[in-house]
Amino acid sequence: MSWLSRQSFLGADSDERLAGLMVAIGGLGGGGSHVAQQLAHVGVGGFVLIDDDRIDETNLNRLVGGTRQDVIDGTLKVDIAARVIRAINPEARVTVVPRKWQDALDDIRGVDAVFGCVDSVRAKDELETFSRRLLIPYVDQGMDVHEIEGGFLIAGQVVLSMPGGPCLRCLGVVTDEALDEEARNYGAAGGKPQVVWPNGVLASTAVGLFLQTMTPWHVSQHIGECLEYDGNLHTMQPSDRMRRRRDRPCAHKALADLGDPMFDVRQIVTAAKASVTVQPSEALVPERRWWTRFFRMRSQ
Repeated sequence: MSWLSRQSFLGADSDERLAGLMVAIGGLGGGGSHVAQQLAHVGVGGFVLIDDDRIDETNLNRLVGGTRQDVIDGTLKVDIAARVIRAINPEARVTVVPRKWQDALDDIRGVDAVFGCVDSVRAKDELETFSRRLLIPYVDQGMDVHEIEGGFLIAGQVVLSMPGGPCLRCLGVVTDEALDEEARNYGAAGGKPQVVWPNGVLASTAVGLFLQTMTPWHVSQHIGECLEYDGNLHTMQPSDRMRRRRDRPCAHKALADLGDPMFDVRQIVTAAKASVTVQPSEALVPERRWWTRFFRMRSQ
């Protein structure tokens, strides 16, 4: 039995399809390190790993693959993630970008999906905007620990943001108030509390939404998803905010205003109209293999 044969339900050609994908992960801390590990296990073949930070003592409670020796050595988080990926799949194509994501735009431009595993509200907003501008699916995850009477509440969310569907602003994940508060507390707020098991739940859900988008195992009838996590009740459920916004156009990033001006999507749309079973030519647009399926979903 081959390495990936137990996940054949993802599709007859899922091994080849996943091996051909390229994903970008912005932030390789508690959330992103989980995502990198899981994507390597399911057989994704290409990675752009983006983080300018190094592991320290405070990361050992959540950073997958990080060791005490890494703390002593001050190892870059992207190098730890690359080591984990290559230990699982030595043939993986890994691009390491030990800089902020704004300095990796050329590396991100050609990927099939972007995972946002960043704490900053502004970074979430900007990374989603950039992804939509290039018509790239964006998967965001985040969590926080809130002090409540008698204890603490672990809460988080995972959002699959697709061009034309509700964005992070539509769903209240990004707000002007949160951006203003973050700007006022810049440099003084400290890190948000993070622990390994909620990060694992959120990352697993994010990877599941990604696989749902890239393979035919479970075709969603919706453009985008938002799931909310209650770490005290150990539940993950669809967000009521998404239900209210699902059939309304995004008020912040109109579909007509999106798209890379250097990418001629008309060729793919014409082909999609001609046949619902058409597959986009790998040679024509290798960086937009998902577009035909997205167009068909929008047309249903």
